[in-house]
This record gives sequence, structure tokens and C-alpha cells, in this order.
Amino acid sequence: MTACALMLGSVPAPAQNLPRGLPVVRDSETEQLLRDYTQPVLRAAGLGQQNIHVVIINDRSFNAFVIDAKRIFVNAGAVMQAQTPNQIIGVLAHETGHISGGHLSKLRAELANAQTAMIIGMLLGVGAMVAGARSGQVGGNPAAAVMAPQSMVMHSLLAYQRQQEEQADRAGVKFLNATGQSTKGMYDTFKKFASDTLFAAHGADPYLMSHPMPAERMAALEEIARTNPYWSKLDPPELQVRHDLVRAKLYGFLDRPDTVARRYPLSDTSLPARYARAISTYRHGEMRDALAQIDALIQAQPNNPYFHELKGQALLEGGRAAEAVAPLRRAISLAPNPALMQVMLAQALIGTQQPALADEAIADLRTALARDPDIADAYEYLAMAYGRKGDIAQADLASAQAAFTRGDWKTARQLAARAKTRFPVGAPGWVKADDIASFKPPRMNSGL
Repeated sequence: MTACALMLGSVPAPAQNLPRGLPVVRDSETEQLLRDYTQPVLRAAGLGQQNIHVVIINDRSFNAFVIDAKRIFVNAGAVMQAQTPNQIIGVLAHETGHISGGHLSKLRAELANAQTAMIIGMLLGVGAMVAGARSGQVGGNPAAAVMAPQSMVMHSLLAYQRQQEEQADRAGVKFLNATGQSTKGMYDTFKKFASDTLFAAHGADPYLMSHPMPAERMAALEEIARTNPYWSKLDPPELQVRHDLVRAKLYGFLDRPDTVARRYPLSDTSLPARYARAISTYRHGEMRDALAQIDALIQAQPNNPYFHELKGQALLEGGRAAEAVAPLRRAISLAPNPALMQVMLAQALIGTQQPALADEAIADLRTALARDPDIADAYEYLAMAYGRKGDIAQADLASAQAAFTRGDWKTARQLAARAKTRFPVGAPGWVKADDIASFKPPRMNSGL
């Protein structure tokens, strides 16, 4: 896969401890924006030092969720559909409420208790049936005697989940109050959710839902949200521009050219519209036109690292690796967290076919991996760079690390075993290779 300004792929299974194949979006600009959105909220929740980060899922629906205490998962569609920063910040505050409340670990414990209660209930039901059969007094519905405990336990578990959702709503409001931000975006977003689910929930058994009934949830949320003293406070204009640029970028990369043209017509001369059109042109149109549009963006905001990054990406993917080096170096010098950019620069340096640039590529990749060790592509380019230098031991080790990060255990172990033979026993490279060669994949937990 090409390392790029916006990168689609699958979440690395070993590092993320998730099922393989979960579609993720990696993008420096979007990740930095969401990082800036979450940090104040996490600090307010007492989680500022917990290294919690946002994972972007390549899904167009409006959704966010947590499955552990280290990550908040946000669909790309949530960012694309949120018209203001405050709307997506409200969602992030709600998910932070789940983490700060320890809801995932509590739910796992509740599920374990529920499973135990269900098993005991089923055994008691079966025991009653057997006792009745022995006494000759079997009657009623035997299946109901077995299923009734399951139904009761399920109702209890769902009630517990609804309680957690209500608690997360309240915690989200608390964090927004503490950071001086409006709760209106959170309220408007969940009101839209309520409207979308109202029809589906009509006639449904409220005891068989994992979230509070729409009308009840909105009434409870409105009661606390409107006490927020910052209700009418708007997002800072500069933050709104960044938000609009990220939305335009996602549309430019993920939508077809005709869809982008309808959403951002030529009559729209705003910076986000020009950004979306430039991306769409580079991906689907004439490279000369795309570069002209990107240069115009750089002229409008010379210190925007992501415009320089886009130019480097366009040149790199257009087969002009040597020309991509300068704009990528410029992007890295301007960006607050340039790990993905450093991987792309290394790819460009390797693509120049100049062995003398291999050391610079290796340095960039090592720095990127120190910041973000889950970039599988970085290990692949590291293997290429070491190969250019004739360092086969390090090349094999990097290839093993790439396979490991992608969750390809068999290939990782094979490459690591070969790498071990090329290092002195006990050397750092040998130790790393040995760790991979002897690694046993954990069993994935299919439960909550």
C-alpha cells in the first residue's frame, strides 16, 4: 500500500487486539484534528495521561464507540456529517464518559455474571423438568422452563446497558461544561439519532433495547444539556475552517468525482471546496491540473503542512518521487505529528533509486515508528532501505516486523527465524527476531 495523506487499510490485529480486517483510515490531518478535539475532554475526565487515541473507521454511517480504555473509534461518516466541531466533540465527550466510567470492564463483569446466572437458570429449569418426569407431573411448556431464565437475564443485561448510556450522556455534559464548550452540538446530534430511530423503535419493547428509548433519552439529555452556561457559544472560526477542510478532504478521497463536483461545485470558491476538488482531480483527473490547484492552495496557506503533504503525495503517486521529496520535507517541518508524513518521505527517498538517500529514509522511518509503532508500511519501506544498503539481517527483521504488525503470524515467524541466523546471538536484532519467532497469537475474545 502506498503511504499517503489519507491511507485506507486494515487495523493491525496484534497491536490493536481486534479482529483482522477492520477498515481504518490513517490521515495526519484528520487524526490531529480529532486529537485536538479529544484532549481537553480527556483532561477534564482525568484521562489526559492515559494515551487514549482516536481510530477512524472507513464507514460512512454516523457512529462512534469504545471497546476498551485506550481507543475511541469514530466512523469517517461521523466527521463528514458533523457540520460543526461541537457536534463531533459532543460525541467524543459521550464516548469519553464510557471510558471514565469504566463501563467496558463493568459490562464484561455483568456479562460474566449474566452468563453464570443463565447457565444456573437453565440447569434449574432442566432439573425441574427431570424431577417432574420422575414424579409423573410434567406439565406446561418444558422449553419455556429452560428459556425463561435466559429471557430474564437478557432483560437485566440490556437494562444495565441503558443505564450506562444515560451515565455517559451525563458525563459528556459534565466534561463539556468543564472545558467551557457548548452542549448544543451533543444535543443536536443525539436529537438527530432520536429522530432516525424513532420510527424503528415505534412499538418496540423498551426492555429489549440496549439504548434508552429516543423520547426518554432526549428528555433526560435536554434537561441537563440546557443548564450548560455555554449553550450559545460558537466554535472558534479557525477551528471551523479546519473542520471544514477535513470534511472536504474525506469527501475528496472517499467520493466519486461526480459526487464531489455536486457537493463542491466550481461556483464554491471557499478553501474547503477547492481542497476537495484538488484531491478529486489528482485522484481521477489530469495531474497538471491537480498540481496547479494544489499550488493555489499552498499560496493561500503557505504554512499549512497538509497542502504540502498533498503535493508530495500527488507527485509520488504520479511517478515523480524525486520531486516529491521537497514538499514532503516542508510538510514535516510544519506538522505537529508528522509520523505518517515521514513514512511517505521515506517512500519518496527510496523511490529516487539513490542509495545515498537510504540512510535518510531509515532515519525518517525509525522516527516515525518511535511515534507510531503500528504503521506496517513503515517496516516494509525500512526493509527496502536496508536492502539498498546491503544490510540483509536488518531487512529480514523489518520484513518480519511488517508481517507481524499486519497479523500475518506464519510469515512473520518464518522471516524472523531467518533473521535470527544473520545476527550474533544475543544482539538487539537477534532478540527482536527471537521475540517474533517465538510469539504465540492470543486467542481473540469474541465476547464483550
